[in-house]
Amino acid sequence: MTEVAVLCGFAFFAGLVDAVAGGGGLIQVPALFAVFPSMPPAILLGTNKFSAITGTTIATLRYSVSVPIQWRSVLPAAGVAGVGALAGAKTVTLIDPTMLRPVLLLMLGGMAIYTLARPKFGERAGAAAPLRQDGSAFYGVTAVFGFYDGFFGPGAGSVLMFLLVRLFGHDFLSAAATTKVLNLVTNFGALILFMMTGNVLYAVALPMAAFNVAGGFLGAHFAVRRGSQFIRTVFLIVVVALIAKIFFDLLNSL
Repeated sequence: MTEVAVLCGFAFFAGLVDAVAGGGGLIQVPALFAVFPSMPPAILLGTNKFSAITGTTIATLRYSVSVPIQWRSVLPAAGVAGVGALAGAKTVTLIDPTMLRPVLLLMLGGMAIYTLARPKFGERAGAAAPLRQDGSAFYGVTAVFGFYDGFFGPGAGSVLMFLLVRLFGHDFLSAAATTKVLNLVTNFGALILFMMTGNVLYAVALPMAAFNVAGGFLGAHFAVRRGSQFIRTVFLIVVVALIAKIFFDLLNSL
């Protein structure tokens, strides 16, 4: 019972952070592995996915009430991202995904430096975006995002938020809302697979889901109320945390 209570606390915090800038898995997955070190990884990952997707759902609904989302382009892109996620999940069986760690480390480092060097970056929607959201480039980016999320996962939401701001003229608030919609679809397919194979510990996942929902709603509420500058700050914290985690994972693998 104590273990579940501890995990519920982590689930709340993970939902709150993930709703703002992504990176909830950085909090929730290590917590599950720490509390249940002898449990099969597939069950822990399935339990995490069950909890996380509930928070993502409520955060998406909260954003959709207050933030304009370009549904005509985002809904087809969500389908493309979902197909990409399935392809990525299939590729995991053929190639070791940890080979992406050095590439991701460089990419996240570049994102952090770029964002820090431009204090106004993502504060307002860009009138002269390099690319159009209803163009083929947008669907290409979402396909790659979906593939990466299904293949490896860490940092997927944060990277997509950065690209939406840099390439498609979003501010951080609209980028967060759009990312939640796309992330919801890519996570759904994985959850169905985990549930069909019996890899969800429901006695733990259900209470965690309730707290993740509360955190997801509160995080999205804070993001909507406080705007892009608040999201930018949390985004930078999440990116730095991801860089640290991946760096230490690389050191431990040597």
